[in-house]
Amino acid sequence: MKNRAALARFLRLYGMLLVLIVLIIALGILQPRALNPTNVLNLARQISIVALVSAGQTLVILAAQIDLSVGSVLGLTGVIAAGVLRDSGSAVLAVLAGLAVGAACGWVNGVIVAKGKVAAFIVTLATLGIANGIVLIYTGARPIAVENDAFAFLGEGKIDGIPFPIILAALVYVLLWVVLNKTPFGRYNYAIGGNELATRLAGVPVDRYKIYIFVSAGVLAGLTGIVLTARLGSGVPTLGSGFELISITAVVLGGTSLFGGEGKIWGTLVGAAITGIIANALSILGVGAYYQPVVTGVVIVLAVLADRWLRVSSRR
Repeated sequence: MKNRAALARFLRLYGMLLVLIVLIIALGILQPRALNPTNVLNLARQISIVALVSAGQTLVILAAQIDLSVGSVLGLTGVIAAGVLRDSGSAVLAVLAGLAVGAACGWVNGVIVAKGKVAAFIVTLATLGIANGIVLIYTGARPIAVENDAFAFLGEGKIDGIPFPIILAALVYVLLWVVLNKTPFGRYNYAIGGNELATRLAGVPVDRYKIYIFVSAGVLAGLTGIVLTARLGSGVPTLGSGFELISITAVVLGGTSLFGGEGKIWGTLVGAAITGIIANALSILGVGAYYQPVVTGVVIVLAVLADRWLRVSSRR
């Protein structure tokens, strides 16, 4: 029984890392050229986009909340940044505008969840619809072209041959690891998800930290929208479609519990890599794009069931 519990704990910590290794080997067998340096960098750049938006979702899920608006906020910040760039010609103003919009959306979510005592599922679902509507109103359902080298560098630039989005994602994850493991914010993030009532009784300003958590998720969604807009060369009205599901998948696959209080930020990076490789493998196998959300949904269900089973087994 002890051996079974120890195995369950090991699988909870490192199971998805083993899955990632198996997927990389399988991808190399299916398509050996997929693992040449150029393709690996392109795949890593795609994964970095998922990793950035999933980082914010991790903070929210660790607090036993959910954010269904990250994809729409991502799209909104992307078109706002593109619009500001078009009107001002300043890449700095465009980036600041995008981040400000992301932070504002996160603040609204956080205030309503924390102060209004409304379920995060409902609040962020409403924000999703509102953000989508604003995107269509602002753009007239037409893309906004981006023509600025400094801005384009955020999505297309390289430093010593490494695409900038990869470097940016790495920096974000290092920063979040420090925040979650070495600061009061991180300890309270875990505590709120583990037992919110006990955290309140301990004197922690839970409502304030919930707002901080949602603002952080909004900023990271905004950053992702800016990078993706720079990568595509235009602010596309449908830019963030599906990212809420993808981000939740990456977080859950990375071992963060949907029940809150348990998980590691590096696990989300592994989860993002798994989602990227699965999508790449499906494309190689000729699976149509319409089927890929079905596969993603099945993966989420299996991951949640596995998490539930491993949680129970590790405590026996």
